[in-house]
Amino acid sequence: MNLDKVRSDIPKRLMQIAEGIRDVGGKCYLVGGFVRDAMLERSSRDFDVEVYDIDQETLLGVLQKFGRPNLVGKAFGVVHLVTHGLELDFSFPRTESKIGEGHRGFLVETHLHLTFKEAARRRDFTVNAMGLSLPDLELSDPYGGKSDLEKGILRHVSAAFAEDSLRVLRGVQFASRFSLRLAPETAELCRSLSLADLSSERIFEEFKKWLLKPGKPSIGLQAFLEMDLGRFFPEIRPLNGSFENLGNFLDRVSGELSNVPDLTSQEVLAFTALLSGAENVQKVNAFLSRITNEIHLLKRIPLLYRFVPNLLDHANEQSFDAEFLRRASVEQNGLFLAYLYLKSTPLLESEMRVVLAEKFKTAAESLNVFTNPPEPLLKGADLIQMGLRPGRLFGEFIKEEFEWQLQGKISSHEEALAFARNRLESDSVRKNVSLSSKN
Repeated sequence: MNLDKVRSDIPKRLMQIAEGIRDVGGKCYLVGGFVRDAMLERSSRDFDVEVYDIDQETLLGVLQKFGRPNLVGKAFGVVHLVTHGLELDFSFPRTESKIGEGHRGFLVETHLHLTFKEAARRRDFTVNAMGLSLPDLELSDPYGGKSDLEKGILRHVSAAFAEDSLRVLRGVQFASRFSLRLAPETAELCRSLSLADLSSERIFEEFKKWLLKPGKPSIGLQAFLEMDLGRFFPEIRPLNGSFENLGNFLDRVSGELSNVPDLTSQEVLAFTALLSGAENVQKVNAFLSRITNEIHLLKRIPLLYRFVPNLLDHANEQSFDAEFLRRASVEQNGLFLAYLYLKSTPLLESEMRVVLAEKFKTAAESLNVFTNPPEPLLKGADLIQMGLRPGRLFGEFIKEEFEWQLQGKISSHEEALAFARNRLESDSVRKNVSLSSKN
């Protein structure tokens, strides 16, 4: 750990608060993510502070000198402070006892004079059970988190791990994000736990951290398999007979996510990749409906999943004809995600994958359907100018004209207007429309 870097990452304001806590007889530690990231020489803004040997009133007295403290978790002994644009959480050492189902089924008790080792026992993994004392920056590591991190091992702290089943899924995303392999005893413990008490919201958040945060999702997939999580998520299947293929696919997609401008599209691409080995779209829908109710994902992920076989057929034929691209762009709301899927899939020969993806992109861009789908060239205002009153035929005209566009028979606004005039002049139309005036 580079102490000079760590010291520069810790705000002076926090150091001043720590000195104030020390002056009234207390001790405090930065805990959790900040310490783990510091060991990896990564910068962090995750400032969670545990305070020892003073009571709540004394702590509030110190914090009031720096801002207005907010007691946001009285039952958990958590105080939130915003000072000079800096957000800090201060908590007291506590014990947790499982007394009911779900993540709320815990009896939480704060204890002013617990040792750091006793308090850290409730944490999930050893790499998250370290503390860095403030202001002197001495490491407390009662469970060997530093050694485990150096060896690339993800190990649970104690038997208390089993009291919160969410920690199983946290293990998957931590393995991915920090390239950690499960300790055998941790994998064995996870295989014995059920996820039945977890809400879909909590499950979804852990999946997103696994797939979207920078890391190596294939290592998370390995942890997923070692924990036998297919018991709960049977739709996550080998890709083309191989979980190695699936892991490679997830890693390539992860490397492309920084090129995807919005979170929703990142989720669509990542989850479609994860489910690429699913037997059919019904299985995809079943998985999604268990973990999320977000309509955009429930719609777009199955659409991309169903489109992939057609996309791969055209890629294998090395032929992306214009009508196929136009229709695909309408269905997929643009072809950018399909391009990244094609660029990443292990189902194409590696030397051809990028070549075919670029060919696909070039063809789509030449038709102006790569980023956004095509829209009808014929508008309602055009039909009104021609004397057609708004009504059922508006939609029919525009739908017919757009179908001709997709087929390549119409490529300009002028051609769309000519199409509409011809339709208006036909005998069948004359019987069904009223012109507002003769032009």
